[in-house]
Amino acid sequence: MLTHSTRRWLAGLGVAGAFVAASASPAVAAPAATTPTPAEAHAAEGFDLYANNVIVAPGGPEKWVSLYSLIEQPLTDYTVKVDRSAVSGFADVQTPVWPDSCKETTTVITCTVKDAEEASVQLLALTVLPRDGAKAGQEGELTFTVTTPNAGTASFRSTVTVGEGVDLVSEPFMHLEGAPGDTKKSPLSVGNAGEKAVEDVVLFYFGSYGLAPDKRYENCEYTEKDFDAYAFACKIDATLAPGAGATLDGSFGFAIPGDTWAPSEHYGFATWLTPADWEAFRAEVPTAGELGEKGTDGVLKLEPADKPKASASSSQTDTNPFNNETLLRLKVKGDQQADVVANGASVSGAVGKTVPVKVGFTNNGPAAINAGGDRGIYTIALVTLPKGTSAVEAPETCVDAEGEFGEDAGKPGATAYTCFVDGVLGKGKTAEFPFSLKVDESGSLAGTIELMHGGPDENLTKDLDPSNDVAKILVNAAGGTGGGDGDGDGGSLPITGQSTGLIAGLGALLLAAGVGGYLVAKRRRTRFVA
Repeated sequence: MLTHSTRRWLAGLGVAGAFVAASASPAVAAPAATTPTPAEAHAAEGFDLYANNVIVAPGGPEKWVSLYSLIEQPLTDYTVKVDRSAVSGFADVQTPVWPDSCKETTTVITCTVKDAEEASVQLLALTVLPRDGAKAGQEGELTFTVTTPNAGTASFRSTVTVGEGVDLVSEPFMHLEGAPGDTKKSPLSVGNAGEKAVEDVVLFYFGSYGLAPDKRYENCEYTEKDFDAYAFACKIDATLAPGAGATLDGSFGFAIPGDTWAPSEHYGFATWLTPADWEAFRAEVPTAGELGEKGTDGVLKLEPADKPKASASSSQTDTNPFNNETLLRLKVKGDQQADVVANGASVSGAVGKTVPVKVGFTNNGPAAINAGGDRGIYTIALVTLPKGTSAVEAPETCVDAEGEFGEDAGKPGATAYTCFVDGVLGKGKTAEFPFSLKVDESGSLAGTIELMHGGPDENLTKDLDPSNDVAKILVNAAGGTGGGDGDGDGGSLPITGQSTGLIAGLGALLLAAGVGGYLVAKRRRTRFVA
């Protein structure tokens, strides 16, 4: 299993078929290193590996087995040996193009990497194809052994299975329209375009805030409810004969939350999988891996579902996993936006003392913010600390405003912070950012908290009342005068340059979470107050 830190939100399941067809994603570049990394030095006793399992089928697409090192910093020097002898009779495990130093014998692939300029946690990816004559039910393991000069040796086994090939299909698009608070029936459909009966199916859905599940069924697993997107998977007992089709029963639909921004558009993706493909899929995709909570609103079924049971003696896998997805587009009608208010602070403390300072913002509604869609806003706060104070503690949802986006979260010592909320903030809710400030100078020390609102076009925009988007942060330091006149001598950073880049990055994140693409977002808790 992947570590918890790497198994966070992977949004945009319009590429779900690609994950089923190729269980590997491109390597993520990491900073180069020419000496043993801190992780290598720390892991002298060993480290962990992970490689995914795959199911191949005669006539189906190639699959990929990717090997990862579960270590904080990527390895730069290592040797990988892949023993493929247990699968060579039915599967063609090909020598990878990268690393380009790989050599092979009949049963073993050996790849050596030295002083990698762009190290990655992904060590290699292997193409796997069924051999001519491969039969459903054949199974074996790939054995990976990784040796490093500084972090020891580790091994891992990955399973290659030959499954029965089937072909699930679905309508490519579904268009919905409604107002905040409406429920829209959504007869998602699935068909069998193959020559063999399909035994049971799994519906996996991922979508933005406006497309919330109306019911939560007993045979479905769901993600938590406090994020700006929804995901669920439903295992449905049904048999689809060759050429047959079915739709979800009439109870299924999506609920448009009453605080959805309007007008706006929201998007979702529905993907149909065989049970075997689903198990492989959920092990690879963080969003799918985080499902768990089951519903209580009865059992979701397919109609009609009275087909005779198929006699499936082995795992089934989709031979064309690119035609079983539906893109949902919801048009939300109405006129509903939001006003967000900056909350400053006023505290007192003696020079040399540390004082708690809590700032934040409140959503006065009526619409929720940070809720995706093509019109809503994502609010962040630029917190400029009073001149004459220094941050000794900062919340993890705040980063150095002059640093790189996403780096140094919660790091003390900055003079200004950009603070964000990683979940939906409804009407009447408050996000709080608690700091601990050391008083370094005496007098009336002043700073500011200034709100910035980003739209999905990555540009700054406005809420309903921009006049309340700035508030003061006042520290009355005993021991003399000076250090500020109470009008914010510390000043706020202009909304240009670095700050614009930060809001643009968050705007891009919001857009990606709404309409697709790869996005791994590490969630941190922000304190919400009703």
